[in-house]
Parts: sequence; structure tokens; C-alpha cells
Amino acid sequence: MGLPEVRIEFIEKAVSAVQRSSRGIVALILKDDTKPAGEVIYNSINEVVSSDWTAENKDYIEKTFLGVPSKVIIERIATTATDYNAALSVLKNKRWNYLAIPNIASGDVLNIATWIKSCRDNDKKTFKAVLPNIAADHEGIINFCTDNIKVGAKTYLASEYTCRIAGILAGLPFTRSSTYYVLSEVEAITESDDPDEDIDSGKLILINDGEKIKIARGVNSLTTTTSTKGEDFKKIRIIEAMDLVRDDIRDTFENDYAGKYVNKYDNKIIFLAAVNSYFKELVKENILDPSGDNIAEINIQAQRDYLQSKGVDISKLSEQQIKEYNTGSKLFIRAQVKFLDAMEDLYFEIYI
Repeated sequence: MGLPEVRIEFIEKAVSAVQRSSRGIVALILKDDTKPAGEVIYNSINEVVSSDWTAENKDYIEKTFLGVPSKVIIERIATTATDYNAALSVLKNKRWNYLAIPNIASGDVLNIATWIKSCRDNDKKTFKAVLPNIAADHEGIINFCTDNIKVGAKTYLASEYTCRIAGILAGLPFTRSSTYYVLSEVEAITESDDPDEDIDSGKLILINDGEKIKIARGVNSLTTTTSTKGEDFKKIRIIEAMDLVRDDIRDTFENDYAGKYVNKYDNKIIFLAAVNSYFKELVKENILDPSGDNIAEINIQAQRDYLQSKGVDISKLSEQQIKEYNTGSKLFIRAQVKFLDAMEDLYFEIYI
């Protein structure tokens, strides 16, 4: 009968995609000796006990929850800790979306950026980090660059307010981007001399429109585009959608398919049909563009390369025979999808 539960799982994930996108998780690493080092998880700001944290760290947690993430995972480390390696080792095996380390020293920022890049590029994790003042040139790093953020009697540096930005990004649904998101608590900032140049340089900055302080544009630090990473990869919202699709397909494959079915051609086709049903539902949910192909199929070139590596003479095989050839435990799939962006730029000409 094929793989009906896989198709149902994919459709359910697609239908809930927008809801799940607004329920992101923030990971914080805080230096604090009030309690022993270790992990603390909060689902709401109401769960936070003031005596468990220094006043400064409690403030960071509160700022994170202003963005309404679904959960905040905190790795508490000793104030004498010389690096963040122990906390990162624990977080690597957790599920979360955005990392922030308020008050991170400038000398540690590069190490965290390198770790995030490695997790995404090598381990295929969907982690992202909000870090202060680093030209990381990577879609997994949000380079937050606004300083002197005045909130009431306190003024924050960019590093301190990364937690607020992470909370915002984790709490936003796919129905909007972070562009022009208003930070109503902020009274004043050090304003950019050239916001357009900063944005083009991969900086996420705050601007003052004369009435409100808001995010200028929801961009990450990526500035160098390639044939595989185009302009879309600069948008935080697009990367978030890509990450959700990647997680959904991987999780469904691992939970409902891997090891449970033989890797024959018929089962591959049924799995592809389930993925394509998922893509169709994402079109309905306004995550994928209906004008795109949005289709998954067997990766013929990868299949050819695999067969040749096994000593198979593919010169006499038709394309269909290559598709149906036994590939052991390996499933070679490629997909072409087109994500919808948020409405951000207005070009309005008036003629009289």
C-alpha cells in the first residue's frame, strides 16, 4: 500500500507551518553565579524567578521574551568561564532557532560565528545566531550593529540587545518579515549615517523614522552571492522558511521512512509524491510561490555518479533504467522550489 503515513505527516506539517514559524526557540548563554551552572528552560517569562539570576541577566531574559518566542533555553555558565565550548556542546544536540549571548566579548564573537557556520555547513543544522558587529558573510549569522539603545534609564550596547533581536526573529510568523518591526520600548539609538550602505553590507540595524524605532530591513550578514546562494539567501525570512522545509523533510524521513521500507524504485516514487504534496500545501500556505516548479524528483546526475563509482557501465542504460537502478541504502533526491518574500519595497509613480 505504499507510505500513506509519510504523506499524511508531510501534509500536517505543511498546514501547521505558519503557526510553527511563530513558535521559534531562542538559546541564550549567560554568565551567572547565582545558581550552579547548567541548563534552564522557560516557556514563559512568568516562570522566571528573580532570585535565580542577577538583575542584569534577568533583564536579558525579559527582553528576549518581549519577542514572544515559544521557549527560551538558557545555558548558565560560571562567570569565570574562559570560553563557551561547554555550553555549545550541550546546545548542539538541542532543537532551537536563534542563539544570543548578551554581553559577549568582542574577542569571542568570531568563535561563535565559526561554530554556527560549521553547524550549518557541515552538520546540516538549522541554527542561526544574532551576534554584534561581525561581517560574517553567512546566512546563519545576523550581524546586529546598532549601539546606544536607550530604554528607560538604561542604555544598551549592540551585544546586550542581541537577545531582544533573537526573541523577535524567533517569534515572527511567515506572514510577515522583521523589516520595519517596531521596538516600542526603545526611545533612542545611535543612528546610522548611511542605512542603505549598512544594509547592503549585511548589517541588521535599527532606524528612527521620526516617530518609532524599528528594524530597517530583515537581512542577515551574507553579502557574497554565488550560483547556489543567490540574493534570496540574504533575507532572514527566506532562510527561516528554507530551514523549516529542511527540518520537516529530514525529520519526516528519519521518523517515518528511514529503515522502515526497502529502497526500491516504487517506494522512492511514493516518497517523492509525499514530498510534492507537502510542497503543494506550502503553496496554499503562502510559503512557496505558485509560479515556481516546487517539485522534488530523483537526482539523475547524483545517481549516475553513484553508479559509476560502483563500477556500473551506465553508457548502455536509459535514463529510466538509471532512475530504477538499485542504489543500496542511498536515496538521491533533488528539488526546485521558489519561496515567497514579504512585501517590503514600494515603487509608486504618480502622474498628473
